[in-house]
Amino acid sequence: MPVRTQIAYPSLPVKFIGSSAGLTQGPDGASHQSLEDVAIMRALPNMVVICPADEVETRQATSVIADWPGPVYMRLGRYPVPRLFDEGYRFQIGKAAILREGKDVAIFATGHMACKALDAADLLARDRIEAGVIDISTIKPLDGAVVREAAKDTGFLVSIEEHSIIGGLGSAIAECLTEIARPPRLLRLGVRDEFGESGLADELLEVHRLTGPLIADDIQRTIQ
Repeated sequence: MPVRTQIAYPSLPVKFIGSSAGLTQGPDGASHQSLEDVAIMRALPNMVVICPADEVETRQATSVIADWPGPVYMRLGRYPVPRLFDEGYRFQIGKAAILREGKDVAIFATGHMACKALDAADLLARDRIEAGVIDISTIKPLDGAVVREAAKDTGFLVSIEEHSIIGGLGSAIAECLTEIARPPRLLRLGVRDEFGESGLADELLEVHRLTGPLIADDIQRTIQ
């Protein structure tokens, strides 16, 4: 394909912006809901893959990738999300951002799933489960140091993505964990090897258990 041969192979400084990705494209249905894009782009050598969590991170990432010497794929959705970062935040390629500390479970989220992860952490706290939330805005290169540290501190990791659980954030974390002598349990939440369907954005997130309450429920049932 042209992206592989003409851009990734010679490592040209071309930037791709994937708009309206994921389930929350909504009523347009499976033909318009890109649930495999991260997996495809992540497999290409030289390609950086970014999925920002809010408008602050999106603006900063846009400026940073403009000067990046190689190809970049940045995945954007159109789902409304709250502002998670203040103007003091500084986006860096390959660096995760810790949004919340927690000793019982570490939740890794990408894109607007970061706000859903924070909702889930609030609900888990009511049951005395301390959940940390980490924003993985750069899926490739992954911040392996943060993953390994969370594995050591909690022993239970969760990945959340509005993407297939095959080849995306969950796969990247699983690959990182294979380098650990005694890897922790990893719960991957996302779309489970299927195409999307037509529906309102919130309806589809509910169907695929990607809302705060349903994420919290899945974590609770797994951690017990």
